[in-house]
Amino acid sequence: MTKRLILIRHAKSAWDDPLLPDHDRPLNPRGEGAARDLGQWLASRGYVPGEVLCSDALRTRATWEGIAPFLPDAPEPTLKPALYHAGADVMLAVLRHATADTVCLLGHNPGIAEFAHRLVKHPPLSPDFQKYPTGATLVADFGDIDWADAGYGMAEPADFIVPRELVT
Repeated sequence: MTKRLILIRHAKSAWDDPLLPDHDRPLNPRGEGAARDLGQWLASRGYVPGEVLCSDALRTRATWEGIAPFLPDAPEPTLKPALYHAGADVMLAVLRHATADTVCLLGHNPGIAEFAHRLVKHPPLSPDFQKYPTGATLVADFGDIDWADAGYGMAEPADFIVPRELVT
């Protein structure tokens, strides 16, 4: 069965409280709306994960909580502390332990941007792919492999979106 990765950078977070630890920052209102928009977009395209691997930071969890209500049978996220500010190699190691055919991984920059760039055979045709802004979502297909064998340069980009492209 073809393996598909939905790679999401968390939506826009709040910086209102300078005393709040980075790990505990929530989404701001724009980020909350972006997460809902991403959920509707994923559902409209039939991009529904069977497994969600999520950084344990509040903003990544809140991004998934905004997305999930729009997806049929959305799984509960598996919180992965290793994904908090992880680099590309750590993200790949986490992905290699995935079990579902379609996996959603939620993380942070700069690691998630590097991970996206290294995974795909060629970048999607979007000027936003390079910087991978908040809410950026790559859908990448790996073909008929085991996740344990996933590596860099193996994925074909199927779709890419940033939240501001979804605003009507």
